[in-house]
Amino acid sequence: MQKERISILGCGWFGLPLAQKLIGEGYRVKGSTTREEKLGDLKAAGIEPYRIVVGETVEGDLKGLLDTDILIVDIPPGRREDIEEFHVMQLSQLIDALLDSPVKHVLFISSTSVYPDLGKEVVETDDLDPDIAGKPAGRALLFAEEMLRSERAFGTTVVRFGGLIGPGRNPSDFLQRMKVVADPDQPVNLIHLDDCIGVVSEIIRQGAWGEVFNACCPEHPTRRSFYQAATERLGVVAPIPEDSGAASRPFKIVSSRKLIESLGYRFQHPDPLAFAR
Repeated sequence: MQKERISILGCGWFGLPLAQKLIGEGYRVKGSTTREEKLGDLKAAGIEPYRIVVGETVEGDLKGLLDTDILIVDIPPGRREDIEEFHVMQLSQLIDALLDSPVKHVLFISSTSVYPDLGKEVVETDDLDPDIAGKPAGRALLFAEEMLRSERAFGTTVVRFGGLIGPGRNPSDFLQRMKVVADPDQPVNLIHLDDCIGVVSEIIRQGAWGEVFNACCPEHPTRRSFYQAATERLGVVAPIPEDSGAASRPFKIVSSRKLIESLGYRFQHPDPLAFAR
């Protein structure tokens, strides 16, 4: 049986290796970048390349990219003052195009920044109010999730990734840019690139549509432990205060129990301390 066609809107740090994984599994993959000079990289990886910029208007052949069965949307909110309004506008443009396309399923890459720091474990069924999301980007993502999931012309699954770790995003790289590790006694909610790819691949393989999944390592060491392990590996002095004075500051621990139980997913990197060492 012929496999479904897949398009990825946003072939960057995550989207490009994901595309390569899916091509290796026999899928025909289209992918987009906002930069003309990156088109050659996509083509060299076996991806049918498109230059697409989604903003107030759409630049590029979005209709061609959306001539597919499954669309993976990986366009995180940028850093700008009007990010909530701008990201809603981006999604409005995209949804208008989706309604005039053969796309059957959308997989939207979101973030655990949609959850405020409630001082407890958070799961997908927790009621979320955009007005109390942790950050402006989190509010923008919640609006985007709601817009896509309310459409009935296609089925949407949302994956909320924790903090991204992997090539080019290692704790040693982060440390070199830090003067001090803030909130060292707070738990971390992280996920390795290998598991980002593994989770999305598994959702597609199982056809798990119409769902929301958190995707974070099952283990949640403190920032102190995580960065201490990295400094020991580097042989440098840890910029970590002895007493943060923030033991009671609100935090969150993002649970991936639903992902593990519903899909039978086994994390390749369950403990963030393993990446730090």
